[in-house]
Amino acid sequence: MSGFRGFRRRRKRKNSGSDPVIPSSGEGLQVALHPELEKNRRVMKDLFERCDDVTFRPFRIGKEIEAEIVYIDNMADIEELNDHALAPLMKASLTRPEEIEGFFREELPIVSAKPVQTFEECVKHVASGDPVLFIDGWDRALNLGLQKWEKRGISEPEGEPVIRGSKEGFIESALSNTALLRRRIQSPQLKMEEMRLGRYTQTRVIVAYIEGIVNQGVLDEVKRRLERIDIDGVLESGYIEELIEDNPYSPFPQMNVTERVDTVAADLLSGRVAIITDGSPEVMTMPLNFPTLLQAAEDYYVRFTYATAVRWLRYLLFFFSLTAPSFYVATITFHPEAVPTEQLFNFAAAREKIPLPTIVEALLMEIAFEALREAGLRLPKIVGPAVSIVGALIIGEAAVTAGLVSAPVVIVVAITGIASFSIPRYALGFSMRVLRFPLLILSGSFGMVGFSLGLIALAVHLATLRSFGAPYLAPLAPFRPKELKDALWRSPWWKMNQRPRLSPNEYRQSSDQKPGPEQGGER
Repeated sequence: MSGFRGFRRRRKRKNSGSDPVIPSSGEGLQVALHPELEKNRRVMKDLFERCDDVTFRPFRIGKEIEAEIVYIDNMADIEELNDHALAPLMKASLTRPEEIEGFFREELPIVSAKPVQTFEECVKHVASGDPVLFIDGWDRALNLGLQKWEKRGISEPEGEPVIRGSKEGFIESALSNTALLRRRIQSPQLKMEEMRLGRYTQTRVIVAYIEGIVNQGVLDEVKRRLERIDIDGVLESGYIEELIEDNPYSPFPQMNVTERVDTVAADLLSGRVAIITDGSPEVMTMPLNFPTLLQAAEDYYVRFTYATAVRWLRYLLFFFSLTAPSFYVATITFHPEAVPTEQLFNFAAAREKIPLPTIVEALLMEIAFEALREAGLRLPKIVGPAVSIVGALIIGEAAVTAGLVSAPVVIVVAITGIASFSIPRYALGFSMRVLRFPLLILSGSFGMVGFSLGLIALAVHLATLRSFGAPYLAPLAPFRPKELKDALWRSPWWKMNQRPRLSPNEYRQSSDQKPGPEQGGER
């Protein structure tokens, strides 16, 4: 069933001939409302046919004017609806529809109330949880804006914890997420443009940027790609990520995906664009370059000397997690002369009773390690970590005792797994887990030649990769020495006085043309 969530082709509904085909939301509904309440009621009931959770509440305004409120149970604030809409309207002394607009402006105590003119707008607001008021004799309706539903509280993102820094994380409500950003960046230059994606889900998607700082070319490209999306539904930001990225077949992430409010705020201050999707706590920012994936939010809250040392350690552990098993297999299988003699004797003794080739050993242990990691993620939080740790100890010890794998292979795979945990971005860690296997097969088949060819192919792919037109390896390729102060190391704040260049046009500018002063740092 889940495979059809993104089904993009539109099915034709068969009609028996007697039943009218009611168009779905957003398709053929751009029809103006009628002044007669009965006609509007009939259309709305046809549209929401067999929707038992939709309530039609008729009443009279001032005992003279017929009216009706349409809302969805458990999505509208019933208490506010009764106190600030129904009660004032029923007590109003109105006798003619012409007096309605003046009453709404002067006496209705609802700030968010707005008139709507088409059935498309009415359906969209009702489906979003807003009660809509229809009045006999008035050719418009009133969106009361009194939606209310349960949502998760703001908490620290579990996947991006920090010791020093903000503990606020995004939640599944897009409006709550925009408020969190507004509190961080209290400037009218912070713009948020809303659009709806998905024929049936009508998911609220918000494009956020800072006017005057954002790269206009990147912003225009983001909007263009979003407008081209044609899909039945958008249930999570991952749908959008796959549909708008430059190279969908690349194993590397091309957008920064985070739940941290401070990270998104810093990216906006660096001139990037953010996409907020309703129903997802993950916010995407673009364009992305590779060094950003090895930067943690905490790097900017501690002293720059410590942040630089930790960043170099991450680079080392990243390379180790990608190449350690492959390098070990290539060396032991094809180049044993490169190993010191005493250590080679130890390896030979450990492998004396092992019936499997070294590459098969490494592949078995890598698969077992990935299986334990996946099982730990899917199990309940209370038992997941314990099962992963105990399972790894038991399986590793049992495999060595049974003579299936050698102890050096278990050590190499274990250290590789620990090194991969140091990568701050989960998406990059997942890429390393995937790329480790083809590199391991190349090294086990062709030795150091295969190992070198795999690394060269990976480097060429990274050098040609783009994120919304920006070079993926920037500022390393193309080489920009002035921007290395927040890539290879973290300079003190008083030295980070330039924003990163985020588009090919900016990279073509002369070196003496400097962008504006950096406010948030590259994250």
